[in-house]
This record gives sequence, structure tokens and C-alpha cells, in this order.
Amino acid sequence: MKKMIPDFERMKHNGEKISMLTAYDYPSAKLVEAAEVDTILVGDSLGMVVLGYDSTVPVTMDEMLHHTKAVRRGAPQTFVITDMPFMSYATLDLALANAGRLIKEGGADAVKLEGGSYIAPIVQALTRVGIPVVGHIGLTPQTASQLGGFKVQGRDVESAKELVADAQAIEQAGAFLVVLEAIPRQLAGHITSSLSIPTIGIGAGLDCDGQVLVYHDILGLFERFKPKFVKQYAQLGQEAIQAIQSYNKEVKASNFPTEEHTFGLSDGVIQKLYGDK
Repeated sequence: MKKMIPDFERMKHNGEKISMLTAYDYPSAKLVEAAEVDTILVGDSLGMVVLGYDSTVPVTMDEMLHHTKAVRRGAPQTFVITDMPFMSYATLDLALANAGRLIKEGGADAVKLEGGSYIAPIVQALTRVGIPVVGHIGLTPQTASQLGGFKVQGRDVESAKELVADAQAIEQAGAFLVVLEAIPRQLAGHITSSLSIPTIGIGAGLDCDGQVLVYHDILGLFERFKPKFVKQYAQLGQEAIQAIQSYNKEVKASNFPTEEHTFGLSDGVIQKLYGDK
């Protein structure tokens, strides 16, 4: 049964962990739903792992809509959260228009925004018109260059206090979940215990209310880099290369297709077509 916002709140209250995984297309969404993961994130990380960009910054609204629609078709019974891409919520009007498209056209159940206290007014405006919002603080990939690159955040007293304040501001603005990325476990645990809404960790330790990772990372399908917080549960990339190599060799050697993979005509049809030739 599809989980909804009250279910996530209940899971936090009961100490039940929330599982989240990214998916970017119909087949991956089908597999994630079949595995009974609680919620799917259509992350703008698709820019790097699917579209080949160097970062998430180039990802467009049209691309997010395209992939969200595919995921919704593949996982109709799973709660789907979609990232709002870089600059799609730079102003209140933009945020309302673009979030509305992801819900109405894309079929998303909620949208996710990166940023701390400064985006609280936008979170509040979206929730007031009925758009569920997920926050995202700590390492925020869309603005990683301002943070000094892809580095752990909140390691000193001042920045740790800022992250606590950011989480509280996002909660007060109406978000129902907040992602904590690349922050020390102790800080993530403190934030988690201080909020009434669930936290989802990625590189934030075991004390968060749930965890999220990237589909291609856990299956070994993305090898450009591997963050410390990623655990690979399979090496499908290498298996895929071996399978493709086998296909290539069989084609070159005329070993594929065999009769098993071939259609034929009956002798009667052949006779009528070609006669005795």
C-alpha cells in the first residue's frame, strides 16, 4: 500500500526506519516499487548518472518533468518526491509555477528544495497552496561551489548551529521531511531528535529517521566516483559489460541469432513464393 505523509510521521514516532531510493525512469521505478522501498526520489542527480552532466546544475525543469512522469508510470503505488532543479525556485512566483507543474503534470506527490533558513518563505508558500515539501540541508549539490565543493558540512560549532537553525526553520515553514546530507553523525542525531518531522540521511549516519542513496550507486552502475557514504550492493555495471561483450562476440562470429531466435516460413508458403527454384 502506498505510504502517505501521515505514515512517515507515524514511522518516526514508532522508531520505524524510512527507506528512500532514487529512480529516474520506468524500469528502475518498477524495480524499486517491487522491492517495497517506502518512497522514491526523482533526484536531479539524474543529470550526472543518466544524462552525463558534470553536476546537477544544468538539469532543467523539462528534464525533471520527463523523468518524473516515467517514474510515476513505473511506480504508481509508491510515494514519489521530485527535486526542483537549480534556479527553478529562485523566486516565489517561479517556485509556485514549477512546483505546480511537477505535481500536476509530472504526477509527483511532493517536491524537494535545497537550502536552509533563507528558503523557508518559499517552503511556507508552497505548503500553503497544498504542495508537500521536503527540505534538504547540509551538503547541497546545487550550490556545492559556495560550500567549498563536495565536503562534509557542520564540523565546527558555528556551522553546526546554523544547520540546526536551518532544520528548525524548514520544519516551521511546513516541510514534512528533511534530507540531511554529508554531516557528522552526532549532529544529524541531534537534529533528528530536535525535530517532529522525520529526517532522511545520506552520509549523515544511522541516527536519522531514514536513509536515501542513489539507484545507480547501490547497484554499481555509476563509476565516475564513489562517495564514502555509498554502499554498493551489486556490481551490475561489470556484469552488463560482460553481457554486452558476449553479445558482440557472438554477432561477430555468426553465433547469434540461432534458429531459436529466428522466424521462418512454412514449406507451402515458400513453394508458392518461389516455386521449384
